[in-house]
Amino acid sequence: MREDESGVAETATGELRDEVEVRVWAPAASEMAVVVDDRPLPMTAGSGGWWRRSIPSRPEGTEYAFLVDGEGPFPDPRSPWQPEGVHGPSRTLPDEGFPWSDQGFQAVPLGSAVIYELHLGTFTPEGTFQSAVERLDHLVELGVTHVELMPVAQFAGERGWGYDGVCLFAPHTAYGGPRAMKEFVDACHRRGLAVLLDVVYNHLGPEGNYLARFGPYFTDRYSTPWGAAVNLDDTGSGEVRRFFLDNALMWMRDYHVDGLRVDAIHAFHDRSALHFVEELAREVHRLGRVLGRHLVIIAESDLNDPRTTLPPEAGGHGSDAQWSDDFHHALHAVLTGESEGYYRDFGQVGHIARALEEGFVYGGEYSSHRGRPHGRRLMRPRGDRLVCFAQNHDQVGNRARGERLGHLVGMQHVKAALALTLLGPFIPMLFQGEEWAAGAPFQYFTDLQDPGLGEAVREGRRREFRAFGWAPDEVPDPQDPDTHRRSVLDWSELDTAGHREVLAWTRALLHLRRRTPELRDGIMARTRSSDDGRWLVMGRGSVQVAVNLGPAPTEIALPELRDHVMVLPSTPEVSWWQEELFLPAGGAAVLVRR
Repeated sequence: MREDESGVAETATGELRDEVEVRVWAPAASEMAVVVDDRPLPMTAGSGGWWRRSIPSRPEGTEYAFLVDGEGPFPDPRSPWQPEGVHGPSRTLPDEGFPWSDQGFQAVPLGSAVIYELHLGTFTPEGTFQSAVERLDHLVELGVTHVELMPVAQFAGERGWGYDGVCLFAPHTAYGGPRAMKEFVDACHRRGLAVLLDVVYNHLGPEGNYLARFGPYFTDRYSTPWGAAVNLDDTGSGEVRRFFLDNALMWMRDYHVDGLRVDAIHAFHDRSALHFVEELAREVHRLGRVLGRHLVIIAESDLNDPRTTLPPEAGGHGSDAQWSDDFHHALHAVLTGESEGYYRDFGQVGHIARALEEGFVYGGEYSSHRGRPHGRRLMRPRGDRLVCFAQNHDQVGNRARGERLGHLVGMQHVKAALALTLLGPFIPMLFQGEEWAAGAPFQYFTDLQDPGLGEAVREGRRREFRAFGWAPDEVPDPQDPDTHRRSVLDWSELDTAGHREVLAWTRALLHLRRRTPELRDGIMARTRSSDDGRWLVMGRGSVQVAVNLGPAPTEIALPELRDHVMVLPSTPEVSWWQEELFLPAGGAAVLVRR
């Protein structure tokens, strides 16, 4: 028999089994029992703190839970399925295998990727894997190559962003559960779409988090904004690290996911000689070689640290790419004029130019927001190591009202932002609905079943924004189902004025990116901009992108572009006269050398 990382053993041939073995790590327990059909069955202690027991195997899966020194029952820390939610029993997966049809699929290399971040619970009104499949052809026609799912591991309730998951091996039941997720990935691969999954290993959610009952999964050596820190370098951390590593490998091996976006690696507390991110990247790349597939790690970090993507031989962590916020912050601050919080460090068109040319805006310079120098320069910046965006779930959803860029600036400025994002040197990412300037906000919503926790989240949200001058009744209640409903995309907007034009613009930009190799080579841009901060011209080889980010029309003298032809004006008011370009407010133009 062989064991998968869920702790459930199966026969090598996959035939129906009379029994299935469950195992669990509980190093400090004196006795362990597994509960099946309300009967506690004693478990046998093995080496390293692992306990084992065979239980009946049923075609539809067997429900089970654990008693730890007589307390519980608790779900399996590695539960593959939680049909009754985070407090209910675990269930083994059914015996029959899944009929995958994606043999031979290979993800497009990251340097050629266009990523689309989506939240399953709001991407469609139904909010399931199955309903999301019905919209995949839209993404293919748009020019997307990679679908990035916000976290899908089981969390409390039905509604949530997913960053408070607690059963990390179990796809969320409200989204459709394990089989539905496999069907979704298989459907993506049939259409040529790769799938990236957002995973959270720096903390777990507050409700249904029973890990501490089993072992030293957390440590009080460090503190985090979300509660106890995950134990990556304290006593017992070897098995804790294995827990998260096995989780990562499971998504790629058992669910055929093509890569992971790892949440907030700057929140990992790890003083080990082998940093957890490096170990994770190493094991993922090793699995890719075994499977013959291109598997990638994309790390989210706000440190502006080149080590994130440097290879281990050069002292780095070996991630394939990292999210980089500086481009977003620079672009957003110029377009909106906002200067609160981290936007205080931005607001000049020169900041956008530096992001396009160097990757990081802050590479050791003093940050007034932080009150200290921030970041370190990329000595050899490559755009194909940086995932950049004009919007994402954090930058939209962590606003008090969840406003998108289109709620804050006009449609023409939205088009200008899309031009810089999609034709820039980076790996571009769109946030769901951004391609048509969706009218739905993306607000913060939860469905915590514990009334005390629900009230704590509600009050914490109000307190956070009270400091910015928001009255409590102006901040949406995360626990109110209407907060979730407001955030669901309205697909009928695709055929309405304004939205239809933005969608056509996005498609045209991505079509140009797809057929122009220089737009996918990862070489950083060359820029020039006006002294008054109104316009910017970005050069990508034979392609030049000009945008007017100011509030009034402008003329740009471009004598060096006399051999270029304008191929994509964002609006009919854009005109090109010999050596001068006229752009209305928010206007954008793409010119290509003859």
